[in-house]
Amino acid sequence: MKLKDVYDLLIKKGIEADPRGVELVKRSLHRTNVEYGKLSEKDKKEFDLETLTNPYADTRILYGDPKREIKKILVGIDMETAELVMADRLNERKAHIDLVMAHHPEGMALAGLYQVMNIQTDILNRAGVSITVAEGIMRERITEVERGLSPINHTRSVDAARLFDIPFLCCHTPADNCVATYLTRLTEKKGCESVGDIMDILREIPEYRDAAAQKAPPKIIKGDRAARSGKIFVDMTGGTEGSKDMFTKLVDAGVGTLICMHLSERHFEKAKTELMNIVVAGHIASDNLGVNLILDEIQKKEKISIVPCSGFRRFER
Repeated sequence: MKLKDVYDLLIKKGIEADPRGVELVKRSLHRTNVEYGKLSEKDKKEFDLETLTNPYADTRILYGDPKREIKKILVGIDMETAELVMADRLNERKAHIDLVMAHHPEGMALAGLYQVMNIQTDILNRAGVSITVAEGIMRERITEVERGLSPINHTRSVDAARLFDIPFLCCHTPADNCVATYLTRLTEKKGCESVGDIMDILREIPEYRDAAAQKAPPKIIKGDRAARSGKIFVDMTGGTEGSKDMFTKLVDAGVGTLICMHLSERHFEKAKTELMNIVVAGHIASDNLGVNLILDEIQKKEKISIVPCSGFRRFER
């Protein structure tokens, strides 16, 4: 399987699992193509051509010939310079690592992370929040994240990959989309009546069960097991945490229980004033689930060998 084939499959699966729906994603890509066509030749030279077919700015081939054959992938949640050094050392020992694959974005994918946060606007809208309200509360948060990312030396790990000549790829939002859709469908199928039902479902999933054994289990941070779940909203994608003002709007839209990866203290202080239940499934465990779902699809196409590291545990379905 070539590097470009792996990359294209990641994007394809991310779109199929996108909580916004495939048609909305296609319309978004169409608008990007129309806008590109209107640019001057000078502006086209600076345009990120990947955005014409890939709606996820935080997922990219960071280094490597797209035609390179891939037979073995070193996969981890955070893959930075240290992990690339490790890949090189493993190859010195004849490990034959062909690709380093990170979940969290690096390089230009990290610099562009804020661009995927518009996904949250449409997801909030699908949950019942007015689109104008969703855009309004997300606008400030997106610019806040953009300002936070702008001073980061985001090319360090990519430079290491280039010096070691090790293909390097990151897959962020497509994997997170898979988590969001998987958990949404699972909770709907199981028919959760209480928060306890949600917790029982999560603990049946290998990634969350493994995290619990490592003392990082899913937790109810607001409400209790006996509380009725009501309308469940799974918030697992869209780059990073959204606006702290979304909790009020979700309650207004009838959401009774929020399932999320993580919640900062600032967001929790805001959320705990609202009449809703909150389940934190766990950040790294949720990332593991998303990456595993993506790798399942890759291995359906080709029996590529997976070497887990950096907080990643391989569970096949």
